[in-house]
Amino acid sequence: MSAIALDGVTVTLGGREVVQDVDAVVEAGEWVALIGPNGAGKTSLLRAVAGLLPCEGTVRLDGVVLAQLSRRERAQRLALVPQEPSTPPWLTVAEYVLMGRTPYLRPLAREGEEDREAAARALSRLELDELAERMLGTLSGGERQRVVVARALAQEAPIVLLDEPTASLDIGHQQQALDLLDALRTTEGLTLVAAMHDLTLAAQYADRVLLLDAGRIVADGTPAEVLTEEALAEHYGARVRVVTLEEGIAVLPARA
Repeated sequence: MSAIALDGVTVTLGGREVVQDVDAVVEAGEWVALIGPNGAGKTSLLRAVAGLLPCEGTVRLDGVVLAQLSRRERAQRLALVPQEPSTPPWLTVAEYVLMGRTPYLRPLAREGEEDREAAARALSRLELDELAERMLGTLSGGERQRVVVARALAQEAPIVLLDEPTASLDIGHQQQALDLLDALRTTEGLTLVAAMHDLTLAAQYADRVLLLDAGRIVADGTPAEVLTEEALAEHYGARVRVVTLEEGIAVLPARA
C-alpha cells in the first residue's frame, strides 16, 4: 500500500489555483524530491498533504482519507518540517524537541519516560546535546533548523514532509541532516517527501523527482530522467550543465 496517494489535488489561494489537479503516489520507504521554480506550488502541495491547507481532490495516508483523520491521528502518521517554523525564543532546545511528542499525549497529560527518551534520541542524532539547555532565541539560523528537524524526528511519524530541510545549514550540516534522514529511511522505513532548491542534493538523495511548474507536475521520474539540461532550461529558465558522476549527477550553472 502506498504511503501517500494524491488524486486530483487542487489548492486555491487568493482566487488563484496554486496547485492544479495533481495526481501522485509515494510508496512506503521512498524518498521523493519536489523541485520547481519559485512559485511552482511546492510548499502549498506539502501543506495540503499535511492537512494545513484546504484542497479539492483526495489525499490518502496509508490508504486512509486525510479528511477522516483527527489532527492527533494525522500527527501520529505524518510530521512536517516547515520552511518558516515557529520557534518561540523563550523555549529551550530540549523543551522544543519534546513538543514533538504532543500527538501521543492525552489531554492534560505530561510527557513520560518514553517521550523524553524519544526526544533525547533526536537531539543526539543531530548532535544537539550540548545545545539542549540553550534558548531558541540564542541560536543561529542553522542551529534552529537542526532543532526543527530534531523535533520532527522526535515525533516518530512514519511519513516526514520537509520544506527546504537544508535551508540555513552549512555544507557539513546539510550532509549530516540528509545522511541521517536517509539512514532512518533504511533502518526505520521512513517515507520522505522534500521540497528542495538544491538540485544536486535532490539528485544525490532522492529516489524520484517530481518537477512542478505553475502548480502542475510536468515531469516524474528518476533524477537522471527529470534533471536534464533541456527540462531545466524550459521550466527554470536556467542555463546549466548536468554532469554524470559515479554517485549520481550534479547540476552546475553555466555562465553565458
